[in-house]
Amino acid sequence: MKLEVSLNNVIEESEVIELYKANNWSSAEKPVELMAALQNSHSLVTARYGSKLVGLGNAISDGHLVVYYSHMLVHPEYHGKGIGRQMMEAFQSKYGSFHQQMLTADGDAIEFYKALGFERAGKTEPMWVYAGTEH
Repeated sequence: MKLEVSLNNVIEESEVIELYKANNWSSAEKPVELMAALQNSHSLVTARYGSKLVGLGNAISDGHLVVYYSHMLVHPEYHGKGIGRQMMEAFQSKYGSFHQQMLTADGDAIEFYKALGFERAGKTEPMWVYAGTEH
């Protein structure tokens, strides 16, 4: 079975929740809000093996200068197979020329994003008001 990575695909709530729960992301506990957020994103990228959703990311953007990648998940059973890299390549096909591309990374994701060319934004400090315990 071949991996298919593409932009702006249809997603089903049950498969999205399964992926978020597999990654222990607390937004899985708010399925209505999560689905609305994803469906109202500027774009989505999905990774599938056959019909199985193994990766998902979304981008929020003004469509011209700035893009923020708010969610990027790959099912833990598929980590280390280049899926996240292919998903970011799909986003780069759309946003690569933008003036500013942003994301927030923690844990093991920091080194992953550094390998893709992301770096700390000068002397900035990440800041947020967050109503969750994890992702």
